[in-house]
Formats: sequence, C-alpha cells, structure tokens
Amino acid sequence: MVPITIGTPYKFTMTKKQIYMDNAATSFPKPPGVVEAMVRFMSEVGANPDRSHHVRSAEASSIAANARNLLARLFNMPDPLRIIFTLNATESLNTVIFGVVKDGDHVIMTQMEHNSVIRPLRYLESKGAIEVSVAPCDRMGFLDVGALKKLIKKETALIVLNHASNVCGTIQDVMAVRQATDDIPLLLDAAQTAGAVPIDVMAMGIDFLAFTGHKGLYGPQGTGGLYIREGRQVRPLKRGGTGTFSEQEHQPALFPDYMESGTRNNVGIAGLAEGVKFVLDTGMDRIREHEARLLETFVDGVIDLPGVTLYGPLKPVKQVSILSMTFDQALPDGMHQSFGGCGNRAIPATFESIHPAEAGSILEQEFEIFVRVGLHCAPLAHRALGSFPDGTVRFSLGYFNTLEEVQIAVSAVRKIAEKKDYLD
Repeated sequence: MVPITIGTPYKFTMTKKQIYMDNAATSFPKPPGVVEAMVRFMSEVGANPDRSHHVRSAEASSIAANARNLLARLFNMPDPLRIIFTLNATESLNTVIFGVVKDGDHVIMTQMEHNSVIRPLRYLESKGAIEVSVAPCDRMGFLDVGALKKLIKKETALIVLNHASNVCGTIQDVMAVRQATDDIPLLLDAAQTAGAVPIDVMAMGIDFLAFTGHKGLYGPQGTGGLYIREGRQVRPLKRGGTGTFSEQEHQPALFPDYMESGTRNNVGIAGLAEGVKFVLDTGMDRIREHEARLLETFVDGVIDLPGVTLYGPLKPVKQVSILSMTFDQALPDGMHQSFGGCGNRAIPATFESIHPAEAGSILEQEFEIFVRVGLHCAPLAHRALGSFPDGTVRFSLGYFNTLEEVQIAVSAVRKIAEKKDYLD
C-alpha cells in the first residue's frame, strides 16, 4: 500500500502557461462570488436549512430559497418549489428514470445520450422490466426526429433527449421533438446547455429538466437539480428526514420535501446560487457570443489541416463550444474534403494516426493544455459519429477562455498533426 501522510494537503497552482479546455467535464475557474459564498456559508452560517428555528437555520433556508428563485428565473419555471436539488445531472436523470418508468413501459432515448441515461435504462431492460428503443442520429450528431416518431408505441412512457452532445456539442431541436411526440413525458438532459444555451421550460414543453451545477452554471461539484412540471408524477429516489411533518411515518407529499430527503449539499447550493447569479448578471447572450467566437476561431484555425478530422456541425449557432477531433491516417482518394457527413475531414496526411490518448498526453506535457480524450461516457454517440472505439480529443471552451488561448491551442494541434516525431 502507498503510505498516506496525514496533514499534508495536495497543493495545485495553475501557472499562467497552463490552459484549461475541459469545461464540458467541469467549468474552471469559478467566478469569485461562488467561492466567497461558500466560504461565507461555512464560516458564518453553517446550519441546516428547514430543520431548526434559530436564526442561522433561517439564513440557510433563505440561501436555498434564493437559489431556487434564481434557477426558476433562468429557466422560466413557474414554481421554484418544483425544483429539486440533487448532486448532479446523473442523480436527476436517475430520479426520473426510476421514478417514472414502471414494468411493461417503453422508453426512447437517442444515440447522443450519456451513460447517465444509457446505463439505468439498460439495467431496467436487462431485468425484463422495460423495452428500450434508440433513435438514430446522423454523422454530425443531429437527431432524426422522423425516425424517433416512428419508434413511439402505446406503451411509450418516457422520451429522453440530450439537449447538447458532450462529445461534439450538437444542439438538438427540442421544439421539434416536442411537436412530434405529443404529450409523452419528455426528459431533457441539460448537462451541457444549462447556463450556456437559453432554456424556457414553458415554451419548450419540457416535463423534466435535469441539470448540473458545476458546468455552465459555474457552481461547485456536487450540485445539480431537477425540475418536475406540475402534474407529472415521480416516485422519490430516496425517502427519509425532511424537517417537515416529522410526526408522519410516510414521506410528505409537499414539494420539494417529497423529493428531498436528508441533509443537502447546502454549502454547494450557496455557491450554485452565485454561479446562476453570475450567468444572469453577465447575460447568456454575452456568454454565448464569446464562446461562439472562441469556437469559430478554433474551427477556422484547424479545418484545413491535413490529417485531422473534426466532428459535429462546426457552426457555433448549432452547437455549444465543444470541438472534438482525431488525428487520422490518410484517406482514400475522392474523400479529401468530407467523410460520412461528420463536420469536416481535411486533406489527408502522409503518416499514420495518432491515438487520442497519445494526443492528449502531448497536449498536456508539451503544451500544458488540458483536454479530455476517449469516449466521454457516451459510446452510442461515438458510434453515430464514427469515432468508436478510440474516441476523440475533446476541446471544450468556456467563458473564461481567451482568443489568445485558442490560438495557442490551434498552434499545438497543427504541430501535432504536422510532425512525425510523435509516431512510433
């Protein structure tokens, strides 16, 4: 065993040279107000909300209520009490899947779904409880809405839609899906779009909105939420203490208590509130415009690069600020401009492929650029895009990235693609 030294914390200092481009995994850095709110909660509040009658508990309750109100404003939710705090989008998605679906039901998901959707559905399917259908997506990640509509059965109890792919950034047309599926409950996975793309749950007809706090909402890890539309029923994922109706031996029916048992990540919720406030104060249009400019600059810098394949629409208006690529071997004649409909495949190089994992290591070790490589917990998406089983190198840009950093990343990609030194 490796000995553990108690009392020696790990220290990490991000130098000016290091460039963080892994915002699809978790946004970094966080706005100063997020950190300040969490420190204040731990040093000045500290109490459990909705449990006691003293002033600190009341202050903690006020902080949680403020977070709900800010989220309701951001997503145009009519009732903040229909927002349930969770640890992340994964917990939100599991809450709906296990709380809505019952034996004999049919569920439709898309090829762009994350394993947070795929795995719970496949688990229920393996138990013989439900039937699962997968709606196809094209080589740019767009859902075939017509094909999805044909999959609907009388037993269809839920449709799960990834708002934007965490692999290639493709944004799906939620309104088109809503119109094609009538009143079948729609669960929208907004892990990549909450805070980055406008979401109006009323106008878009969203029944369940699952979101995380640590990405586009700039909150800390371990925060997230679930919106449940009035009239939709969900069985709680867990039951227990709520601080209300303590004399009852059954879960109270009151929202949000019905879905929230046990002590929440209240210090995280304090930080989440400030993250959402940052988005509202900054303006989503401004955030979107900046990230779109970063993405456009990146695409323009590498789109004609020999030996590099880019995935997704490659148009900021149709995707979030994610750019996935692979460093590929030469293409057959006649395929120098595009391949299978995926974004763009540039002029072929004269050398063999560089594996995504190797490219990621080069980016970190030689250029100090932090990205994510592999399948990104979305194997069906990579199958649709044609990048399975090795996956891609994913650059995910955020509001705190700069054009200068993008230019450095472009230069790094070009050096990797042009040099043979990295090949065995």
